[in-house]
Amino acid sequence: MAQVLKQEKTYTIKDIYNLPEGSRAELIDGQIYYMVPPSRKHQDIVGELFGRIRGYIRTNNGTCRAYVAPFAVFLNENDKNYVEPDISVICDPDKLNDKGCAGAPDWIIEIVSPGSRRMDYYTKLFKYRTAGVREYWIVDPEKDRILVYDFESEDTGDHTFRDPVKAGIYDDLFIDFSDIADLLDI
Repeated sequence: MAQVLKQEKTYTIKDIYNLPEGSRAELIDGQIYYMVPPSRKHQDIVGELFGRIRGYIRTNNGTCRAYVAPFAVFLNENDKNYVEPDISVICDPDKLNDKGCAGAPDWIIEIVSPGSRRMDYYTKLFKYRTAGVREYWIVDPEKDRILVYDFESEDTGDHTFRDPVKAGIYDDLFIDFSDIADLLDI
């Protein structure tokens, strides 16, 4: 006798938009992943990084745009992938619309939280790379680690909160994590 396997439901972006107000979730390959509110330290790091990136873009009359979560990123041209990276930098204005970013941002930064560790280090790493993200940073304050994936040059950098870290999509943008660590007492 053949055994019938229970099939998981495949969700779409429509399901994300139909979640109860105040719910935060991401959709990866048709599966919903709920998000818990970030910690104060998480938000402090996001704020510092976003401020420095946005300041650099403005000071240099750059054309890229930086966004902080919650900001919708529709990674693929399907309705089964929707993420809200902590920081997204988009250099192609044609990808931006009223809903968010349609396609892969050039640079994504995720700040690791206890509940997001596996998602940030594995699931999103693979998803961002295959979607065409140029650069992905995983900032892990608990492990005193910043992993930099430059997918264009297929290079990976491993840094600490005592290092200046170069942004690969810019020739002269360095973010001094020791300054952030001192400022936020990390």
